[in-house]
Amino acid sequence: MKLLIKHSVSREKNGFTLVEILVTLAILAAVLPALLHVFASAARNQGLSDNTTTALYLLKFRMSEIEMAGYPDVGEDTGEFGNSTRYRWSSIVEDVESEEVENIRQVQVTVTWQHRNRERSMSMNTYIADRQNAQTQQGQQSGGR
Repeated sequence: MKLLIKHSVSREKNGFTLVEILVTLAILAAVLPALLHVFASAARNQGLSDNTTTALYLLKFRMSEIEMAGYPDVGEDTGEFGNSTRYRWSSIVEDVESEEVENIRQVQVTVTWQHRNRERSMSMNTYIADRQNAQTQQGQQSGGR
């Protein structure tokens, strides 16, 4: 009696087929431009965010300088933050006309800078009272009673 032995031929796959590689390349070709756009947009937004944060700190700094100087004079002023910087500031001080309150001035500070060939700006307003004049008037009113 003879035994027939079947040899099973096993085919092992080593590697990818041409179709699998082409499908992978097609998927990458469709997704890669969108991913590149997302990363480029994120980089632009990060740059704008950094510039805006810097402008905000400079704006607060300039406003603090004006407030610490006391009661500002009416008028306009401009300047730069340092020698070779792209940030500039301007301030406008105006009297506030009011029957209820005297010796109040409105101060508007604006910081401007260049970002991607466009001028950007940020502004802040505040009101500053003439405290020395107000204290003198209160002393005269309370002393005169």
